[in-house]
Amino acid sequence: MGLPNENLMERGQQWLEELLHLARISGSVSAEKQTDCYWLTIEPDNLRPEQLEILIGPSGSALDAIQYLANAILNLRQPSDSQAAYTIELDGYRVRREAQLKAMAEEAVRSVRESGEEFEMKSLSSAERRQVHTFLKEYEDLETYSRGQEPNRRLVVRRR
Repeated sequence: MGLPNENLMERGQQWLEELLHLARISGSVSAEKQTDCYWLTIEPDNLRPEQLEILIGPSGSALDAIQYLANAILNLRQPSDSQAAYTIELDGYRVRREAQLKAMAEEAVRSVRESGEEFEMKSLSSAERRQVHTFLKEYEDLETYSRGQEPNRRLVVRRR
């Protein structure tokens, strides 16, 4: 039998707090259960602007890397019922980026429907491409797929 939900959440919170400690960053972490994952939020109150910038990184790349590490390490050698998905948030970055991705997805829908031409979305991380694929599933007249190889992989939206 796997860990209870509270232990999975606490485990993620403790891991992220230890990572910050090892990086000599005096940040605290709050944890919250969402529908399909645990949100681990690095509280920005005690962080200097340059620490925020370093932890988020260009286009969220450092935050994505921390999130990838959290999911890989916390689920390593765990039975399936003790695995969980973790989202790392800092200074509202994930929430702002989700709104941007939704706006970009809506623009792609409008463009494809008006022109009939496929629409390529560039400069998205693999996690962001997954989010956009999910956003656009509800449009039955459109399909999405990824094209190319990292680091130049792109999400394509087209008519079915």
